[in-house]
Amino acid sequence: MIPHMKDARFTIPTPALLVKVVDELEKINMDDRDTKGDLYEYMLGKIASAGQNGQFRTPRHIIQLMVELMAPGTGDVICDPASGTCGFLVAANEYLRKHHPEVLTDAKLKEHFHQRMFHGFDFDNTMLRIGSMNMLLHGVENPDVRYKDSLAQEHSEDEEAYTLILANPPFAGNLDYENTAKDLQAIVKTKKTELLFLALFLRLLKTGGRAAVIVPDGVLFGSSKAHKELRKILVEDQKLDAVISLPSGVFKPYAGVSTAILMFTKTNSGGTDEVWFYDVQADGLSLDDKRSNLLPDDKQGVCRLNL
Repeated sequence: MIPHMKDARFTIPTPALLVKVVDELEKINMDDRDTKGDLYEYMLGKIASAGQNGQFRTPRHIIQLMVELMAPGTGDVICDPASGTCGFLVAANEYLRKHHPEVLTDAKLKEHFHQRMFHGFDFDNTMLRIGSMNMLLHGVENPDVRYKDSLAQEHSEDEEAYTLILANPPFAGNLDYENTAKDLQAIVKTKKTELLFLALFLRLLKTGGRAAVIVPDGVLFGSSKAHKELRKILVEDQKLDAVISLPSGVFKPYAGVSTAILMFTKTNSGGTDEVWFYDVQADGLSLDDKRSNLLPDDKQGVCRLNL
């Protein structure tokens, strides 16, 4: 039995509600795997408040943008160390099915896809349950979705284990030094969670591995010794590929903090040359708490241009 499912409760409180659920589900053709996944994603989209530990759902079109830019391949081993509902892993799964259908037909690739490709960590059992179910309903047979306090536990078993990291970790928090993994403090001495997560990504990535992660603007402009030290590591010791500034309202109604997507490659030998800076002024949705569509559905999200 999956440990985080041990005390799960699946309750429909009234007979009338059960009847209504069954009647509504009966109208939907469940033979298609995509339908089950889309239904679950729709339900997750109705989560209206942040979790107890500061988690909130990353907008699907932002996730898709990051996945498209990183273009996962059939040999990747993908990790989200703050996985929540596993939105990044689900999107990577969908990308591979669309662009590399051989992962479902070639026996060796199929085994890797279902057994070893997807890894997600969280320390909230509710999120682990939701994330595990999300992956299952999107057709991944045995994802590694497990309990792990990514900033507190040592990472010797996961050191340099992954080729691709996609994440939107909790930030704007502070941890006591004694509650923070010593191997992360060895990279950068800080209490700030956004800097510790970047140190974690560098610890988990294989040399040549790449990452697309969301960070608060403080990572880019903070003036503390730790901020400067980590920026120096990314630019001089690794290869910083791109910085994509996002509109400050992109995470409303949960938070109005200004954020950016960092894309980098772990080289341990530098390599930063030209860095792509992109300032996103709008994302197709209103930047208030309502986040209403401003564009037709076919214009939303990632669009490939045939140039």
